[in-house]
Amino acid sequence: MFYHLLYPLHTTFSVFNVFRYITFRTIYASLTAFAICVLLGPWVIRRLTRLQIGQYVRDDGPQSHLQKAGTPTMGGTLILFAMVTATLLWSNLANPFVWIALLSTVGFGLIGLADDYLMQVKKRSQGLTVRGKFALQVCLALLVALLVFISPDFSTRVTIPFFKQLTPDLGWGYVLFAALVITATSNAVNLTDGLDGLAIGPMIIASATYMFFAYVAGHSRFAEYLQLTYVAGSGEITVFCGAMAGAGLGFLWFNAYPAQIFMGDTGSLSLGAALGTVAVITKQEILLVLVGGLFVIEALSVIFQVGFFKMTRGRRIFRMAPLHHHFELKGWAEPKVIVRFWIIAITLALMSLSTLKLR
Repeated sequence: MFYHLLYPLHTTFSVFNVFRYITFRTIYASLTAFAICVLLGPWVIRRLTRLQIGQYVRDDGPQSHLQKAGTPTMGGTLILFAMVTATLLWSNLANPFVWIALLSTVGFGLIGLADDYLMQVKKRSQGLTVRGKFALQVCLALLVALLVFISPDFSTRVTIPFFKQLTPDLGWGYVLFAALVITATSNAVNLTDGLDGLAIGPMIIASATYMFFAYVAGHSRFAEYLQLTYVAGSGEITVFCGAMAGAGLGFLWFNAYPAQIFMGDTGSLSLGAALGTVAVITKQEILLVLVGGLFVIEALSVIFQVGFFKMTRGRRIFRMAPLHHHFELKGWAEPKVIVRFWIIAITLALMSLSTLKLR
C-alpha cells in the first residue's frame, strides 16, 4: 500500500524514492510485523485466556508438559494478522506472487483455525478428521501450485542443489510436485510445534534464508552470476519473507520458554505452507529439505516411529515421537532441547547458503 501511495511522490519529493527498493520495504515489513505482535500480544493472551482457549496436553507425554495445560493457544491468529498486515502495507500489490503467497498462508491458516476451533472452543477431543484436514490441505496446495504454474514465463524445471546442469523439466507434473512441497512443509512444521519456541525459532531462520533466495531469484544479474533460475517478480517475495520473520520474532517474545501462548495449528500449518510456497516461487524447492532440515527430521521421526511400530508389532525406535520428545524423555531439559535444535537449524541454513557456490 505504501509503495503505491508514496512512491509516486518521488518525482516531487526525492525522499520517497526509497520505497522503490525491496530491501527498504523488507526491513520495515519485518519491523511492522514485529511491532504488531509485541503490541497486540498481551491483549490476545488476555482474550484467549478469558475465552478459556487453553492448550490440551497428552497424558502419555513428558510429565513436565502437564503444567502447560491451559496455556492460551490459537496464537497463530496473531502471527497471521501481523504477516498479512505488514505484507499489504509494504509490498507491491500489483505483484501476483504476493497474492499467491498470501492465499496459501491464509488458506492453510483457516484450515488450522477450524481444527483449533473445534478442539479448543467446541471442546471436541478431535478437531477436523485426519482425512478431512489432509484433503483440504491437498486441494488448497493444488490450487496454489496451479496459480504458480500458470504465472507468465514460470519455469517448470526443478533446481537440484550442487548440480548446475541437472534441471529436470516436470511439465504439468510440476503442479503435483509443488503441491507436495507445500503440503509436506505445512505438516512438518505442525509436527515440530511441540515445545516452547521450538517451531517458531527455525521458522524465523528459514524465513530469513529464503528472504535472501527470493531477492537473488528476482534480480536478473545476481541470478545469472550465481547460476540460479531467474524468476521475474519473485524479488517482491522478499518483503513477504521479511514480514514472516518479523511476525515470528514478535511471537517468540511471548512463546519463548516458559511460553505464555502457543500458535496452535492456525500458526504451524499456515507458516509451513507459506515457507513451502516461497520455496516453490523462488525455484528452491529441493533446497527446502536442507533449509528446513529440522522440520524434515521431526517429520521423519514420526513416520519411522509409526512404521516401525506397525512392522514389529509394538517396538519403537525412539522413546517418543516427534524427536524432541525422545530427548526430553532421555532427561534433557526443555530449554536445552529447544536451543540445540535452533543451533541445528542455523547450521543447516548456513549450509544451504553455501550451495550457491558449490555448483
